[in-house]
Amino acid sequence: MVFGTTILGSNPSAPANNMFLIKKIKKLLFPFYRDKNIKEIFKILNSDKNHNVRLVGGCVRNYLNDEKIGDIDLATIFTPGQVIKKFTNTNFKIIKTGLDHGTITLNSGGKNFEITTLREDINTDGRHAEVSFSNDWEKDSQRRDFTINAIYMDQNGKIFDPQNGLKDLKEKKIRFIGKTLNRIQEDYLRILRFLRFSIQYKDFQKDEQTFNIIKKNLTGITKISKERIFSELSKIIELENIKYIYNNKDFYEIFKIIFPEFRYFERIKNMDENIYQKYLKNEKKLILALFLIDNSDNHIYFGHKYKISNHLKEYLDFFHLNFTQLKKNKIFIGKELKKNVFYNGKNKIISLAIFDFLTNSRKNSENLKKLINKINSTNIPTFPITAKYLLQNGFKSGRQIGEVLKKIEKQWIKNDFNLDNEQLNNLIKKEI
Repeated sequence: MVFGTTILGSNPSAPANNMFLIKKIKKLLFPFYRDKNIKEIFKILNSDKNHNVRLVGGCVRNYLNDEKIGDIDLATIFTPGQVIKKFTNTNFKIIKTGLDHGTITLNSGGKNFEITTLREDINTDGRHAEVSFSNDWEKDSQRRDFTINAIYMDQNGKIFDPQNGLKDLKEKKIRFIGKTLNRIQEDYLRILRFLRFSIQYKDFQKDEQTFNIIKKNLTGITKISKERIFSELSKIIELENIKYIYNNKDFYEIFKIIFPEFRYFERIKNMDENIYQKYLKNEKKLILALFLIDNSDNHIYFGHKYKISNHLKEYLDFFHLNFTQLKKNKIFIGKELKKNVFYNGKNKIISLAIFDFLTNSRKNSENLKKLINKINSTNIPTFPITAKYLLQNGFKSGRQIGEVLKKIEKQWIKNDFNLDNEQLNNLIKKEI
């Protein structure tokens, strides 16, 4: 205890170091592959021998790289029909997600576990693939996209690495497996995945040949469904290293070609890391607004093109509707601030303040901090008049009640959120 107190007291970075140490110990003692559901999957599929099934892809990559583990993917020698048979009458719910491609999903306790049969791609058109099931682990690895995504792990944490992905992961290098052209033309979405992983690991030093192949095949993106493209884009937007896209002119050029609606990449250029961590890390969709929003209908076209959710449409509309007002500098002043907080809530107005800060050439983080404190300290009283009050004062129930409430509320806001009894009675008399 004394030793621990001494470290924490004398070294400001000690809490972070201690958390890192705890994380490393937890990883060592409780690795993700010891999860009870994963252990049960291994037990069922490995009932006759080991290596009928292995973990693969993002969960292995993220575990080895000390990153947060999300989806759990496994590969197996068994066909989908055999997998379904083995998990019938177990505690797992079977979801037949992609039988044609050899994939079924198991669900337990709200967690999904995707199991795909080892396979070879027999015929591809850049969008769909005709596959042949296999029991050859190396052939399965050869049809995957990048070396770092072809690392397999068994139930004991033992690695099978036929494409030398461990070395690339350690060096944070994103390399296509086999011939780049073949991998891209099998599925053009791999262009976006290549960009995503390169940005994630800040691997911007690429050979000219790779970029030339990508640029010559960019039209293949049009073969991909807009939903798949937007799903991949959403993952890119969430990357903390998104601002480093400027580090390589080829990356920047490719992005501009694929997403011409992104007119304002420069808004995140040279963004301070503290600003990102404090204000953008937990609101990634604000970056999308920064790329899109201006006085035009640019964001509307983008939303229609990629069939975005109504919630995201409303989010982008909010910034568009306030864009002109931001330029007039009226949003955050006196009664205007109070009114905007009342109508939109503090969170939205804070987001608007951050948006204004990042689109303003006169950036001052201290001013942003003060403005956010001002927004948070803005107290808005509750509108005091209710339908019940109007009924008690001579109104009949019906549509008129709602209309009168809106008129009174408007006057209440105009009067700095205040109406005395005389003003209120005069308003009511006019409407009766």
